[in-house]
This record gives sequence, C-alpha cells and structure tokens, in this order.
Amino acid sequence: MNFPAELMQSLLSTVRDVAPIAGIVLVFQLLVLRRPIARWPRVVAGFLGVILGLALFLMGLERALFPLGQAMAAQLSAPEFIAPGSAPEQFVNAPAAWSAYSWVCLFAFAIGFSAAIAEPTLLAVALKAEEVSGGTIQARPLRVAVALGMGGGIMAGALRIVTGTPLPWIILGGYLLVALQTRFAPRQIVPLAYDSGVLTASTVTVPIVTALGLGLAAEIPGRNPLDDGFGMIALAILFPINTVMGYAQLAHWWSSRGRRAEMEASD
Repeated sequence: MNFPAELMQSLLSTVRDVAPIAGIVLVFQLLVLRRPIARWPRVVAGFLGVILGLALFLMGLERALFPLGQAMAAQLSAPEFIAPGSAPEQFVNAPAAWSAYSWVCLFAFAIGFSAAIAEPTLLAVALKAEEVSGGTIQARPLRVAVALGMGGGIMAGALRIVTGTPLPWIILGGYLLVALQTRFAPRQIVPLAYDSGVLTASTVTVPIVTALGLGLAAEIPGRNPLDDGFGMIALAILFPINTVMGYAQLAHWWSSRGRRAEMEASD
C-alpha cells in the first residue's frame, strides 16, 4: 500500500474513533449546559490536529515501532545468536536454557529503564512530589526507582516467555509483595507508588514492548503468541510499585539510622 492511501485509511479510522468523543462533548455543551462553544474555530482546529496526529502516530507504529520490536526479538532469540556453532535443528521442539537468552533480558531491561527515565510525565510527577513533600521525597531517586521497576518488570516478562512460567504466578507473587510492603512502607509514599507504574506506560514504550513479547513468543519453540506474548505491560506496571515502596522503606531506615547515631553521639 502506498503512503497516500495508507494515510487516508488511517485518517478515516481515526475519525471514526474520535467522532464519539466529539459527539459527547457537543451534546453536553449544547444540550445539557446549553452554552455555545467558546472560540469554536480553535476547537475545530484542535480536533483536526488531534486526528492528523493520531493518524500519523498509528502509521508510525505500524511502519516502525512494531516491526522494530519484532525484529529485535527475532534476532536476539535466533539459534545462531544464542548458541553460535550449534545445530538449529536442536531448538525446533524445545528452547535453549534460559541463561542463553541473557541478551534478550538485558535488552528488555534497558528498554524499560531508559524509557522510564526519559518519560516526561514521570519527571513532572517526581518534581511535584518533591515539592509537596518538602524534599522528603527526592525527584531523582524516585525516577531511578521507577525506572528500575519498569526495566525489571519488562525483563521479568521476557524471562517468563523464555521459561514458560504462568503469568498469574508472577502477578500473584508481585501483588502479595505489594500488600506486604504497603503494611510497612511510609504512609505518604504508598499512593505515589501505586501511581508510578502507570506513568511509565508511554505511547512509545508500550508498542515496542508489546511487539517484543509477541516476537519472542513467536520465535521461541513451544510458546504461543496469544497465550504467552502478552502480559509484559502488566509486569511493567506492577514492578515499579515494589521498587518505589522499597526505595521509601530504605530511605526511611537510613534516615532513622542516622537519627539514632546522632542521638547516641549527643549522649
């Protein structure tokens, strides 16, 4: 399909998706509130910009991000890469040992960590948390904690696909740990920790991670893309909750230790 035809198809699809939202806004504005739309030329121009932007974004996903994620998964899990010099036939029915996929796990972690560090919404929330807490919660360590959780979650998702571990086991274990940490973590950090995972699920990270999971599940013997390819985003949202509350617990312990040391020195 050539570019103009693909763009037109994407525009039509986006119009169908945006039309219900625009219709609801118009109904409430004109029939419920019974007020005219202020500066309607700007509103119309804004909707047109949203439609064009979404259409181009969807095209970018299909042309670049999804193929990039699938290509990386295929190359990193290829038999000639994970076990150079071995016969490809030995991986037809069963995957190699999980340790052979270390580069896959490292790539998954790096993608998650770098995307979280660069996420502007996370930066904004971290700065606001530092401001509201009076410096008790520092922006940089908070961002690093979230990024470590994001990278660890995506790496755990890749490792789950490699080993065939059922997703509910990891989810259940993760949320049991969250419940335990919630009991002992400083109260002011708990709501922020629960919100932190969602902040990292950006419009760039999600397509690459989804394509990576589907590509791994398609390339690794014995895995099914529908059964095993999804779930990495759920882990990427879960793990930052653990790491943020872990950071808060560690900071609280370190601060208490310092205060005790000062009291003992004064005595």
